[in-house]
Amino acid sequence: MIARLWRGATPIDQADAYERYVEETGIRAYRATPGNRGAWILRKDEADRTEFLVISMWESWDAVRRFAGDDVDRAVFYPRDDDFLIERDERVIHYEVADDG
Repeated sequence: MIARLWRGATPIDQADAYERYVEETGIRAYRATPGNRGAWILRKDEADRTEFLVISMWESWDAVRRFAGDDVDRAVFYPRDDDFLIERDERVIHYEVADDG
């Protein structure tokens, strides 16, 4: 199994709206992709910003490619991300899951 992690940040006063937006776009797209094993949004408030970590789990590299395309390390963005994000990773991090429990 493959874990895919992406990180970004919004102003704290836009965090709730961005979380809803990610649910409607990225999380929905992950879960609709064959081979997805789940997706979660983690968030942490820090002073005047909220940091987001989005984690998705995939059954194989082929499943990741079905979602992300051939450049699996490139982050996938949606039309309104620029309205919210003050910081973002352009590349994602993948881990092979050593123990899936």
